[in-house]
Amino acid sequence: MPRGTLEVVLISAKGLDGNDFLANIDPYVILSYRSQEHKSTVAEGAGSNPQWNESFLFTISDSSCELNLKLMDKDNFSQDDFLGEATIPLDAVFDEGSHPETSYNIVKDQEYCGEVKVALTFTAERGGADRGYGAQEESYGGWNESARDF
Repeated sequence: MPRGTLEVVLISAKGLDGNDFLANIDPYVILSYRSQEHKSTVAEGAGSNPQWNESFLFTISDSSCELNLKLMDKDNFSQDDFLGEATIPLDAVFDEGSHPETSYNIVKDQEYCGEVKVALTFTAERGGADRGYGAQEESYGGWNESARDF
């Protein structure tokens, strides 16, 4: 079971299709991993090819292995529009530690509707020995020190 921190760098998107007839879409992304959720800034007037270059951190403490990205269009006078979503499998990131900039398909109603580009880095939590417990215990004595005396 992986434990540690997942850094998600939201870079950009392209080919987004919005419902705004008179204006460019104002896209943003809701990133979610289990019950943790982050929201990107709104790329106002960016249209179908927004750029964010924002980083988000998630605490990983279980075996859930998907990151969900929901792309939305910010509307001022009505409910925000759902543009599509991407699901990113995390198994390879947990094994390798990082994933370079990669484009993932955005899907809405099982149809392709653009791409989102992200980079991923997983930093595993260190075990007990790596936290310095072993060195502290030896310096203060205990059975390790007394066992050498016999």
